[in-house]
Amino acid sequence: MPGYETEVQVSTELESTRKALREAVAQAEHAAELARLLDAAQGRLAEAERHAEEAKALAERLAAAEEALEAERAAADKLRKELAEQRYQAEVANWKLKSIKVARWSRLGDAIKTGKSNPVRLAKELKGATKPVKRPIAPKRKPVAAGRQKDERPGAAFQATASTRTLAGESFKLKPFRVPTGPNTRPHITAAVIAEPHAEALLRYEWRQTTGFTPRDFARVLPLEVPHLLVVESVATGPWAEELRGEPGEGLRALLAWCAERGIRTVFWHTHGDVSAYAAAAELFEHRFTTDLTVGWPRLQFGIQPRIHNPLPLSGGRIDRVLTLDQLLPEHLSYPDVLTSYRWPAGVDCPPGTPMWRLAELAACGTPIGQDPDTRRAHVALRRAYDSGTMSERIDDLLDKVGLPGVRATLDTSVLLVVPDARLLEHALAQVGRQSGVTQLVVFGPPQAEPRAREVMPDAEVIHRPLRPDLTVGAMLGRGLDLCEADLVAVMDPRDVYGSHYLSDLRRAFLFTTADLVGKGAFYAHLRKPQATLLKQPDAEYSYLPEISGATLLARRNALRELGFADLTDGWDEVLMRRCRQDGIKVFSADRFGYVRMRDEDRWLLGAAHLVEYGSAEPHALI
Repeated sequence: MPGYETEVQVSTELESTRKALREAVAQAEHAAELARLLDAAQGRLAEAERHAEEAKALAERLAAAEEALEAERAAADKLRKELAEQRYQAEVANWKLKSIKVARWSRLGDAIKTGKSNPVRLAKELKGATKPVKRPIAPKRKPVAAGRQKDERPGAAFQATASTRTLAGESFKLKPFRVPTGPNTRPHITAAVIAEPHAEALLRYEWRQTTGFTPRDFARVLPLEVPHLLVVESVATGPWAEELRGEPGEGLRALLAWCAERGIRTVFWHTHGDVSAYAAAAELFEHRFTTDLTVGWPRLQFGIQPRIHNPLPLSGGRIDRVLTLDQLLPEHLSYPDVLTSYRWPAGVDCPPGTPMWRLAELAACGTPIGQDPDTRRAHVALRRAYDSGTMSERIDDLLDKVGLPGVRATLDTSVLLVVPDARLLEHALAQVGRQSGVTQLVVFGPPQAEPRAREVMPDAEVIHRPLRPDLTVGAMLGRGLDLCEADLVAVMDPRDVYGSHYLSDLRRAFLFTTADLVGKGAFYAHLRKPQATLLKQPDAEYSYLPEISGATLLARRNALRELGFADLTDGWDEVLMRRCRQDGIKVFSADRFGYVRMRDEDRWLLGAAHLVEYGSAEPHALI
């Protein structure tokens, strides 16, 4: 059936043609839709570019307006100061005029002029002129009131403000802890930091730190001191919070682009909050760190910041009460006020689940933790808090990972030891050998002192000098000081007992004080003949004092070289302390632990110290 086959074939071809036409029409419609969408997208893109140009122009206008505002404020401040100076000069001129009028010679002249034609009146006027008259009080310059409002940016004002605490309806007036403004550990590094007050306080002493800039003004603020590093915390409040959560904001992108153009390292630090909320923003940074053990980023945990977490006491001391953590830290307290509260109670009873960083900060402030306050346990807890890691050590790791130099001053120590009696050599070397952080030992002693010192101190440089009978102890210390190379220099007495934590505890004071000499004004002593253990000046812990014991001296090498040692065997330390007072050199007394003065008898100590018990001093002192 050829006709039928032809008809079927034609029908099949016709259907194929129709299908092809339908597909072609569909593709044409799809292409038209794509073209329409492309046109719409190009329109939106053009509109977005126009908006971006407008935003850029507005940002430039805003920056110019802010600069103009700053100039106007500066001009207003200048005019205010000039006006205050003119008022002061007018007051001075008025005071001088009044002073001239009441001066005795002026009043005598007026009396003579008034009574020259009347002797009786003249005598009366002269008598009145000779009487003392109260002179006017000289004016004083008054501080010029600031014209601008208080700057509320984070970090602009970082001092405690809440001086009153309330317990069970009873009010307590505190003198707030003064948050130090410096110095910083690495002055060669500048960091721009976006952080909440707690983290900002931990970081601010580790480098020169720029804070308080916003998404609107960073391009104007940061060029004033271009940073080497940008550190951004997972903040939950402030102008950058919305830029960091969810889809990264344009301000954050612009900041990171600004840093990339200048080769500035960028670091995101996740400290709290759901990490997924910050994940998109974190991906834009070169480096990411976290405090959360469940997040797979490198660790950057909170650490002790010695400049603010330290046992320096509040004026007035502690109250004799153990507080709960809720009583100690009401919700309204700012972080500087928290630092005041840490130092206030006799102890703090912390509930289970208290964050480890909170416990470490409390312990570092010397505050006993628990219902039964104990100064010995508190000292051990303080030591452990510091051993758990300081922020300087944390930042060392951070800088190493981002490729920036983390050079900072060390607390390496040279020890000066004069051993005039060979019978004391083994005891003296044993005391030095148990110390950590000693890089050099300079010992004056008998010939056998050198080989024994090298055996006891295998990892330290040992310099031996023979005893000189013609030299005093002070003279030998002076010669030994010229050989010292470490940043710190310690003097140890071969008669006394030093605990294994003696130097490490003492060195800690250089992390939170501005003293050049550190030692012990409060210490334990043991007198062998009466078998008496004494405690000298228990109230002298953690305070600046006129003097400390020479056997506990630890000093900055350069400061000690300027002061020098007196050419005396007995009393060289008294002369040194007197020179410190004369030159205004600060001397700091640390804790009472880790050292025992050992003597057969000492009448001065018996009269100047408290009797602890009849028995060994080491259980009390060496912890």
